[in-house]
Amino acid sequence: MLAYIVLLLAVASRILPHAFHNAGLNFTAVGGGLLFFGSRMHGAKRAPVMLASALAALIATDYYLTVYAYGYVFHAGSYLVTWLWYAAVCLLGMGLLQKPSVLRVGAGALASSTSFFFLSNLMVWIGGTAASMYPHTLAGLAACYTAAIPFYRNDLVSTAITAGALFGLPVLAAKIVESLHAAQNQPLA
Repeated sequence: MLAYIVLLLAVASRILPHAFHNAGLNFTAVGGGLLFFGSRMHGAKRAPVMLASALAALIATDYYLTVYAYGYVFHAGSYLVTWLWYAAVCLLGMGLLQKPSVLRVGAGALASSTSFFFLSNLMVWIGGTAASMYPHTLAGLAACYTAAIPFYRNDLVSTAITAGALFGLPVLAAKIVESLHAAQNQPLA
């Protein structure tokens, strides 16, 4: 249940800025949310259903944002790499974060943000709507990646914050409860 709540928060983090006419700069809970969602898929009998539901929610979000927030025509082919990335991040969370640690969560956040940066901007350069802005040369590819650095930075920070909170806060809460129990069991001097 918690995994689906996190998924809804990730979707909301993409939609709400547009509802308030503030698109942000790619500061969303998607990367961290997908890592967490994927970690909850490990060992679940319904893992394929969970993955399909996560993809359906994010595909619907992509459709809504494209058509209603941005006012563009929706072309599913333009999103195939993004949708594969969503699935890959869930699977990364499923494999890497079944036993979370600071190193694993950090590696997952870095891997998900960096892979999205490289894949999404490569697709923009190859044939996205900005293809006319970036010529099909190495200089054009470099310009495309350079223009996306602020988005990458914000995605990396938001993914690290989201994943850190989702994986770290339960550990912190358990440590606090443990220390409170230990303090209660201490004899008074």
